[in-house]
Formats: sequence, C-alpha cells, structure tokens
Amino acid sequence: MAGGLVALLDDVAVLARAAAASVDDIGLAAGRAGVKAAGVVVDDTAVTPQYVRGLAAERELPIIKRIALGSLRNKLLIILPAVLLLSQFLPFLLTPILMLGGAYLSYEGAEKLWHRFSGHADEHAAGEEALPDEQTIVSGAVRTDFILSAEIMVISLNEVVDQPFLGRAVILALVAVAITVLVYGVVGVIVKMDDVGLSLAQRPGAGVARFGRFLVRAMPRLLSALTVVGTAAMLWVGGHILLVGTEELGVHVLYDAVHHLEEAAHDATGALGGVVAWVVDTLASALVGLVVGAVVVAVVTLVARRRGAAAH
Repeated sequence: MAGGLVALLDDVAVLARAAAASVDDIGLAAGRAGVKAAGVVVDDTAVTPQYVRGLAAERELPIIKRIALGSLRNKLLIILPAVLLLSQFLPFLLTPILMLGGAYLSYEGAEKLWHRFSGHADEHAAGEEALPDEQTIVSGAVRTDFILSAEIMVISLNEVVDQPFLGRAVILALVAVAITVLVYGVVGVIVKMDDVGLSLAQRPGAGVARFGRFLVRAMPRLLSALTVVGTAAMLWVGGHILLVGTEELGVHVLYDAVHHLEEAAHDATGALGGVVAWVVDTLASALVGLVVGAVVVAVVTLVARRRGAAAH
C-alpha cells in the first residue's frame, strides 16, 4: 500500500516536471516568436499615438482602450484561427504569405522614407482636416491594426510551426495577448507623458518642476525617435523575411551572398566577430527591404497617377 502510494507520488512528480518543462518550452517559444515580430511591434507603438493627437486629454486613454480591445479581437478571433488552419492544412502557403508580408513591411518602411525626404509629410500635415468623431478614429485604427496584427501573428507562427497544433495555439494566443498589452500599455504611457509633465511642472519645488518640463519637451522627441526606429525595424524585418523566404523557395543567390558577407565580417573582426556579423546581416537585410520597398512604392505611385489621370 505504502509502496503503491510512493510510486503514485513519483508518477505525479514526473508528470509535474514534464508539465513544467512544457510550460518553459512554450514560454521560450512565445518569447522567440515575439522578438521576431519586433519590427511590426515598434511601428505599431509609433503609429497609434497619432490617432489621439488633438483630442481632449480625458478621452485619450478610453480611445486607446477601445483600440486595444479591437486589436485583441482581431488577433484572437479572426487572425489566430485563420493562421492555425493554414498551418495545419496548407503549410506550403506560409512562406509565400510571409514573403508578401515582408514586401508589405518593406513598402511601409520605404514609403515613410519617401514621405520624409520628399516633403510630402509636411504637405500632408499642412492639409489635415478637422478631427473625425471617436467612432471613426477607433474604426480606422482597428482596421490599420488588423494588417499589423496579421503580420505579427504570421511572423510568430513561422517561428513555432514545428510545434504541435495545441502548442501553436497556446503560443500564438500568448503572443497576441502579450504584444497587445505591451504595445497599448506603452502607448498609454506615451500619450499621458505630457499631461504628467504639465502637472509636475506646476508643483512646488524646482527639481520636480524641471522634471515636468523635461517630460513635456521629451514627448515629441520620443515619438520622432520611435518613428525612426520603427521605420528601420520594418525595413530590417521585411528584408530578412524576403531573404529567408527566397532561400526556402530554392532561390539561393541573395541569401548566400549575405551569408558569405556575414561570415567574412565575422572572421575579419576577431572577438567582435559575432556583433559585427549581426550588424552586417541587419544592414544587408535592411538594404534588401529598402530596395524591394522602393520598387513597390514606385509601382503604387505610378498606378495611382495613371488612375488619377484616367479619372480626369
């Protein structure tokens, strides 16, 4: 009897350790998948504060909350079932779909650079119209988020496609929730930074007031920095997806060229080889993303001009 109980407890301990190991594996896989989606996450964080610019301070967080809930619905109720079914029954489509996403990220990054250096961004800012109502703002933000969320989920899926179906579902659900909380939590902090700064600036004490003024001045710079980092990350991630995708589809020229360049940089820089090799790979991926994105921007611009000319 006692021996049976000890054996039973041993079995329970073994199962508990196996369960803990599975949880650890899921956590590691979820973390790896989330890191791969970093370019889209940073861009999402940079874009969202623009939706509440110019609104009353007390309406900023409620609107961000509504956008966050819409984003979570996008990920869990629409995108997650779709990518799980795709990975289960049509896995050969994952690489082409991921490459389309990489081309879209590259296009977004190149378009941002085009607007920045061509002066179109200033023209757009000068021609902004009156703010739409809250429902229109939320609907537009959630629609934009759908594209970014789809990219996040497909990129994440590509990192865990070798997991069992249930494992994939759990990992992607964790990524969806974690990234949504992270993005919109950071956005909430960013959009309230100036309000906190103004409040601190009006309080007694030179140090507190100085810190408050610093926060107010820092917010525009932070948003600008996020935009720059987001653009660079989109070109990097988009280009890397395209490089790896061409390799998986049997076109080895680009991938092999970057790989040889990376190895040469690693061998030539001694102790710093790992860091330098990563920088070379990142720059090469970003360059591929920029070239592909620029081509897509040129095509889209040409088509839009021809449509405009035909309409007149």
